[in-house]
Amino acid sequence: MVRAEIARRLPVLQHGFRPFFLLGALWAALALSLWLAALAAGLDLPTAMEPLAWHRHELLFGYLVAIVAAFLFTAIPNWTARKPVRGRPLLSFVLLWLLGRLAVLFSGWTGSGAALVLDTAFPVALALVFAREILAGRNWRNLPVVVAVALLALADLLSHLESLRALPADMMGDRLAIAVMTALVALIGGRITPSFTTNWLKERGAVPLPAPFGRLDGAVMVLTVLALLTWLVWPEGEIPALLLLAAAAGAAVRLARWRGAATTREPLLLVLHLGYAWLALGLTLLGLAALGLLPRSAALHALTAGAFGTMTLAVMTRAALGHTGRALTADAWTTAIYAMVNLGALARLAAFWAPAAYLPSLQLAGLLWGGAFLTYALRYGPILLGPNLAPGAPVGAPGGRVTGSRTPA
Repeated sequence: MVRAEIARRLPVLQHGFRPFFLLGALWAALALSLWLAALAAGLDLPTAMEPLAWHRHELLFGYLVAIVAAFLFTAIPNWTARKPVRGRPLLSFVLLWLLGRLAVLFSGWTGSGAALVLDTAFPVALALVFAREILAGRNWRNLPVVVAVALLALADLLSHLESLRALPADMMGDRLAIAVMTALVALIGGRITPSFTTNWLKERGAVPLPAPFGRLDGAVMVLTVLALLTWLVWPEGEIPALLLLAAAAGAAVRLARWRGAATTREPLLLVLHLGYAWLALGLTLLGLAALGLLPRSAALHALTAGAFGTMTLAVMTRAALGHTGRALTADAWTTAIYAMVNLGALARLAAFWAPAAYLPSLQLAGLLWGGAFLTYALRYGPILLGPNLAPGAPVGAPGGRVTGSRTPA
């Protein structure tokens, strides 16, 4: 009863997507701004990590893990028919995430050991509570997401140990996190993109519909996981390159079967296709990097800034609208968010091929990409902090109803 009363009085604690989407967006913008200030203006960050290592760590284990938490806190109750984590328990997770961010940022003062313990506690706690919910709900189909969160916790630990020089500085922790997130985008993005496109086209009587999940899709998923595992243990060479390029081709074939061109009138759907296109491009560039044909960092930014940034904002906007009773359509602000995150990722890639304009390109990329997340916080913050709209009220009025498929969960 106490938990329900807290959630009622504080809408932000009703569902996990509310606090973690908002905080994740704010942290993405802030962490990127601090990194650019350190790079361009020599800002002395109070972290014990090297500035570049901190930049990678906070976008992977700060912003991205927060978005994963938001998605799964919302999706797992739908999968298991169990009550969501809300109220005080949810607040405890929020505070634990915040404590990790502060511990890592100020680890130069408080010590790297404390940062390791406080930061890794969040993904470990997530893995435990998600495992409990999946097992209690006997939802065996979605056990892989628990494994993915556990691997993110392991990646976080490895990242800290590398920073402490207890392990070789080969970015194994960061690469593991990128591999896990890539697999999640391939898995979850491969579910929701054709599903939501199908629902939208059916409502409009349009044909043909996206190809349903079949053997090809399953084979591409297996190939993608195999390619990523090979890249983790063998990041350079012909074999990982061929597997990554094959996985990229498979992703492109899947995308081509989902009728993305038919969604141009609804940016809320089109952005899902763009996010999956970034996945195919990122895997392609990673394969070329494994052959030594371009810098690995370019490929990693295609995945992180491009695929992860675009797909997370696609989910964050859709869930915020659908789960609060609003119409599933993108307004001008939302469309601008999608444009900025994609242009920011493109500008980040352009920096690799324009050495003379590297810093200006980097700053432009940061302004656009970070601006997308800041704009999300400004536009969707009131939605995430406020109550749901009343069921049955006209869309656009103070209390709207949802049209179309509701959520990414």
